[in-house]
Amino acid sequence: MQGLIHLYSGDGKGKTTAAIGLLIRALGRGKRCILLQFLKGTDTGELHILSDQPDLTILRGDPSMPFTFQMTAEQKKQTKALHENQLKEVQRLIQEEAVDLVILDEVCAACSTGLLDLSLIEQFIREKPEHLELVLTGRNPQPFMVECADYHTEMRALRHPYEQGITAREGIEY
Repeated sequence: MQGLIHLYSGDGKGKTTAAIGLLIRALGRGKRCILLQFLKGTDTGELHILSDQPDLTILRGDPSMPFTFQMTAEQKKQTKALHENQLKEVQRLIQEEAVDLVILDEVCAACSTGLLDLSLIEQFIREKPEHLELVLTGRNPQPFMVECADYHTEMRALRHPYEQGITAREGIEY
C-alpha cells in the first residue's frame, strides 16, 4: 500500500483531534504508529488511553516548558534540540521497525517559531518511505508542506467558546 501525506492546518479546533482519530483507526487495524507532538508536554486526555497501546510510540515535549512566546533564548535552544533529536529518533524507528503511520503534531508551529530546522523536516517529508502514511498538523504550514500533501484539510474557526471567556475544558480541549 502506498502511504500518503495528510496536512491538517488552519486556525480552527480539530487538527490534533483529526490526527488522533486516524491514529486510533490505524491502531485498530494492527498498524505500527508513532505520535510525535512538538511543543506539547502537558497532560492531555488522549494520553491516558494511548499510552497503553503496544503498537504506538509517543514522543512529546518537556511538561515544564512554557509557551513559545514565554521561552527564554536558552529554553528555545533546548526545545529545538529536543525536537530535532526526537525527529531523528522517529527516522531511526522507521528504519529499524515496520512503522505504518507517523503523526507530526504541531510540526507547522515548531517550524514557524524556529524550533525545528526547516531543512531537516523538509528532507524527512520528501524522503519518507513509500509505504509510510504521514500526518502533519498545525497553523501556517510551510509552502513545501502544502506542496507535498496528498490531503490538505484546513480547519477554520467560525466561532469558538474562548471568545465568550470559556477556557479549555478537561476531556474536551485537553
